[in-house]
Amino acid sequence: MYIRLVKLWDETRSSYWFVPGLMVSGAILLSLVTVSLEGYFQDRVLRSLGFIWSGGAEGARGILQAIAGSMITVAGVTFSITMVALSFASSQFGSRLLRNFMADTGNQVVLGTFVATFIYCLLVLRTVRSDGSAEFVPYISITTALVLALVGLILLIYFIHHMALSMQAPYVIGEVAADLFKTIERLFPSETDTHGVGGPKQPGGRELPQDFDERVKLITFESNGYIQAIDEGELIHLAGDQGLILKLPVRPGDFVIKGQTLAFVWPEDKMNDKLAQKIETNLIIGKQRTHTQDVEFGIEQLVEVAERSLSTGINATFTAVACIDWLGAALAELLKRNFPSPYRYDRDGNLRVFFERPLTPDGVIDTAFNQIRQSARDNVAVHIRLLETISVLRTMTDDPQVVQALERHARMIEGNTDNHSLQGEDQKDVRQRYREATEADDEQRSVKPRDRQ
Repeated sequence: MYIRLVKLWDETRSSYWFVPGLMVSGAILLSLVTVSLEGYFQDRVLRSLGFIWSGGAEGARGILQAIAGSMITVAGVTFSITMVALSFASSQFGSRLLRNFMADTGNQVVLGTFVATFIYCLLVLRTVRSDGSAEFVPYISITTALVLALVGLILLIYFIHHMALSMQAPYVIGEVAADLFKTIERLFPSETDTHGVGGPKQPGGRELPQDFDERVKLITFESNGYIQAIDEGELIHLAGDQGLILKLPVRPGDFVIKGQTLAFVWPEDKMNDKLAQKIETNLIIGKQRTHTQDVEFGIEQLVEVAERSLSTGINATFTAVACIDWLGAALAELLKRNFPSPYRYDRDGNLRVFFERPLTPDGVIDTAFNQIRQSARDNVAVHIRLLETISVLRTMTDDPQVVQALERHARMIEGNTDNHSLQGEDQKDVRQRYREATEADDEQRSVKPRDRQ
């Protein structure tokens, strides 16, 4: 249930209606409150206050109409500018980054303020009366409308500045990296043992039964899409109640096809269609990947920006270099943390869920470096920055699995220097960085993160 709530909140936060909708609701409530306050004060008392608007009914209508008209006009302009920014971001950085722009709270608040002020003014306008003795002018409400108009003007200036900033490549890359770091913080526990990344971390308990393959029942997916999240807690609870062991061949981020294997369930004689349906409901499937449980999604977003920047049409090497810098920072953070064990146990120490394809350090490193290396075959600056990043990461771990993966990528990058289109001095620079990345003296390495604790 918790995972579903996290996913629902993530979808709601990235929608362009939620915050404006809340602000419109607040404007409706505010109009009722401010109009109701008029009955507690005499008109002459309100007019004597210097900060309260004190005009007549016609002036009140004019002010409210002017504010309402200007706010809805500015809201339309804001929406148009946002659409232009989304179009630019899609063409320059990839359509998968549109979610990051839509989730920008600043843009949502700006649009919500303009629309909410418009609704507020309309609701207050209907209360203004000027028919003789029954004249009613909501002084407090009109003053509030003027304050909201001033806030809207300030936000308009902020919006123009923010949009100009948000379309710059370094800012976009930094925001994508910030989402990636949040995902890492949420999904990966801090290192608390002495094994390092990739070391033994599975708790005590039995593994798969010897007769697992003989007594297993296969469950298949009934829909197509990306696995956005897996509710492990519910699966463990369900398997514990029924005395089952589940082996999952998929993980968050995978695209699944109807009829593809969802899980292997042991023992088969306890399975039925109702139970199979309950198991499938704990694998949340959607039309796109999300950050909920998919750390590789954030890495691939940075990789996509780097790849687009290296394309012939854009050719922005410094953008690719910035992506590599943030990828290196993300990998360095991952090296400080424990990769979860593929085994999940219940409270009694009995194995209940086993992930056949768990996320591994070398797999994450492949995701970060493979496509950039392949796209930058003739780009010496990118080769050098990749090797410099590998050299830094190499000093942050003594795990053999991680070291082997880093050195393998360094060799492949150095192999690109065999390309005859590269100048001799360029080849020499790349090979020098390769030696630094693979032959670093242990005594010159920086202190491991756990040694600083």
